[in-house]
Amino acid sequence: MRKSVASTLAKAKEIEELRLNMLRVDNLNAWYDRSHVLQGVSLEVNKGEIVTLMGRNGAGKTTTLRSLMGLLTKRQGSAFIDGTSFLDLAAHERYHLGLAYVPEDRRIVPGLTVKENLELGVIAKKNRGDISAMVDEIAEIFPRLKERLDQDGTSMSGGEQQMLAIARAMIGKPKVILLDEPSEGIMPVLVEEMFELFLKLKQQGLTILLVEQNVQQALKISDRAYILDQGEIVFHDTAQNLLENDEIQQKYCAV
Repeated sequence: MRKSVASTLAKAKEIEELRLNMLRVDNLNAWYDRSHVLQGVSLEVNKGEIVTLMGRNGAGKTTTLRSLMGLLTKRQGSAFIDGTSFLDLAAHERYHLGLAYVPEDRRIVPGLTVKENLELGVIAKKNRGDISAMVDEIAEIFPRLKERLDQDGTSMSGGEQQMLAIARAMIGKPKVILLDEPSEGIMPVLVEEMFELFLKLKQQGLTILLVEQNVQQALKISDRAYILDQGEIVFHDTAQNLLENDEIQQKYCAV
């Protein structure tokens, strides 16, 4: 009887922890062919948090995001979004659960306007309602895009295209957004604007897992951070503590 009660309590505690974690990853392993890239990655992102995944080039950061989004087929482990297991689901099913992904290469569709690119973000969404209203709502959050709705998406600057990619991911109102190197190749003035936007989104309750080489900027807006090295999590702390820890930054994050 005591064993049964203890087992029930343990299960209840596990369920409660899953509810607290908007995104939880347990012992994630991933391979490219025979190369074992991710080796037991575990991390948690609570609702409304920005958590940064840091590390040198080749540490496995992008592989982690691609694995979570279902773009890497050879993988093991478990992952949950808002308490629901999703690692065995197809990429489009993860999208319907509330997981969105903005890759480093942005993937703006040439020949389509900003508005049409935004509409692609909800074209597969169930019960999407009035798409025009959804575009108008997201455009209010991104003033630069609001001014360019009828412009070809690929004719904008790199920073504006990055904002379009983020807005397109957000238009479906995801629970968690995975951002891969959003500041890559963008003018400093737009980088500042973009990170201010991330803070605004956080204040609105969006949960973000961020991969970013601009360590200082990322840590300033993050709650916590994990450091990957050779496919393993080697350090985890609050963003403030990591911001003040030059030794760890130099050891694991210096380009």
